Amino acid sequence: MIVNGTENGNSTGEECKNTFADLFPHISLIPAVLIVGVLSFLQKRAQRLAIDERLPFLQGRFGIVVPLDTLGSHSNRWSYGFAYGAVSSGIVALFSKGFIPFTVPSWALPFVYLIGALEIGLLYLPFFACLSTPFRMAGAVLGMLYSAFWLSISIWGTVICFSHQNVIFGWPEMLSLIFLLGRYLCMLAKDIRIRLHMEPEDAGELLEQYQMMHVKRLLRKTSEHRTPLSWFKRKVYEWDPYFKFPCRMIGTVIISLIGLYMIILVEYLTSLKILEKLEDLKTMLIGLHTSWNETPLLNILSRLEEFTDVLKKCWLATTISASLISFAFTFHVLACYRKDLKRLWKGQKGFLPMKFHHPKSAPSIVSIARYSGWQIAFTLWGYLIAHFVHAVLAMVLAYVVILPIMHGKVQDKLITWGTTLLTICIVKGLSKVQELLVQIFFLQDKMSPTDKEKPLALNNRKAFHCFNYFFLFYNVVVGLATCMLRLLSSIAIGTWLISRIDKTIMQRGYETMDAGYCTWIGMIFTDHYHNNPVMVSFCQILVSNTLEKQDKSEYSTPNKALSESSVNSRARSRWTLAYTLLRNPPLVLLRKHHLTSSSPLSPSLSDAVVHAFVLEYQTKNCEASS
Repeated sequence: MIVNGTENGNSTGEECKNTFADLFPHISLIPAVLIVGVLSFLQKRAQRLAIDERLPFLQGRFGIVVPLDTLGSHSNRWSYGFAYGAVSSGIVALFSKGFIPFTVPSWALPFVYLIGALEIGLLYLPFFACLSTPFRMAGAVLGMLYSAFWLSISIWGTVICFSHQNVIFGWPEMLSLIFLLGRYLCMLAKDIRIRLHMEPEDAGELLEQYQMMHVKRLLRKTSEHRTPLSWFKRKVYEWDPYFKFPCRMIGTVIISLIGLYMIILVEYLTSLKILEKLEDLKTMLIGLHTSWNETPLLNILSRLEEFTDVLKKCWLATTISASLISFAFTFHVLACYRKDLKRLWKGQKGFLPMKFHHPKSAPSIVSIARYSGWQIAFTLWGYLIAHFVHAVLAMVLAYVVILPIMHGKVQDKLITWGTTLLTICIVKGLSKVQELLVQIFFLQDKMSPTDKEKPLALNNRKAFHCFNYFFLFYNVVVGLATCMLRLLSSIAIGTWLISRIDKTIMQRGYETMDAGYCTWIGMIFTDHYHNNPVMVSFCQILVSNTLEKQDKSEYSTPNKALSESSVNSRARSRWTLAYTLLRNPPLVLLRKHHLTSSSPLSPSLSDAVVHAFVLEYQTKNCEASS
């Protein structure tokens, strides 16, 4: 998406704004629809429909074009990641007010955003469809043309409406398009090599190489002496060669990073404008002070100048801190995803609330579709909220600690801080005294000398009742302060973890009210049920054995199977059925026409029961006589 020209008010800027920002995305829908139509024509449907009977010349064509496998795709991940990078500008455009070109009532906004999201999805669909199509040559050629089209228009728009902002905002999209252009070129070269028998075709099996190695590691005996992990591997991240993140997670991280980059730039430019307004206000007050020469105006001017300076420094400092934290959280989500998924692979569910141990099927599948969009939105909003809170805390710190020191009021502030700190220490000390008194006088002795603590058994009951009575009134006063501390800590933790969709910010028992956390749980359970390496290995063994048996049977009797008539096949099936029922008489009751009987006391069912017992009796007599 081409960034609008700078708002300089000239005709060139307005012309660039109207031409590139408004018309180009809508015009690009034409080649996008044509490319998707070509790929759909090449794709044949697995099942024949009624339209194939009416239009037999289609031969089952116009199948569904799949952008990417969001559930089980672990190959070609970085190509999909850069395709997501090309999409990021369109996603960020959904957050801007200029996305809606006309005024609509508030109740219609969800429908407008839905239509806009569908348009953006169709606009960028060729990037993904050309990567995932099984027709590699067609996908490579069409992808190269579409990427070159977008790249040329982006470069042209940047040159025509040149500004530093356009370059700063547009380089992630251009870099993604250049990578995709190179990727499509590699796909074309690979397809040519395969057609010339210079490179083998991909096997396309269910089981990936890393999944097979993971299962082998499970079957391998673990060594008793393991080398200790370094601090970075224990506290930050430990690389696992037998685990791969799906394309969905890689794409989500890339869009989140690019979105954070753009949001930080927009916020920084907006803050500069606000600070310029404050500077203009200060200049106006200086002019008024020069004209009137009033003392109150001088005090207001000095305070405004101090406030502007503190705000500028605090906002810049917290921009850096909030940005670093948001970028770190974006990568930390990947580590949490791998950790939680491995726990589920081991059958460990203790890290989840009890009500999430068996999630419902439909919400879990929907969570796959929701997760990426929600994670991106949570990351962007989390940065804005965290930045605002950090800025407020920095301003409080500046006015409470730093400015008094700079103004030489350290002694007065030290007395205030010392009194406050002494009060907190006394309250904490009295709380520890209560615990110490209970430990010494009101707990029974240890049962064994090796016990670390005394048992939870009350001693000196009468004295404890007196202790409890007198401390009741004191604990009421302490409880008021503790209640406020609990509220402040909840707010701090909530704002700190607002972008962490893998952690709930609700109290225990209210986790279902956290829609983001529910989406995370549903997503990891869906991945666990569909991509567990042990399960995929088992399915691969079943598929391989089935194909092997089919190949052997077709190879051993190819002509016999073809020359066999349907009558002989039906006769063989009936003899096999008769022999099976003769050897297993109770199976007579499990035949389809008996199970579908309307009444359990019908005559046909009664006769079948009698017949089954007779057959079983005859079979036992034959076995006994033999």
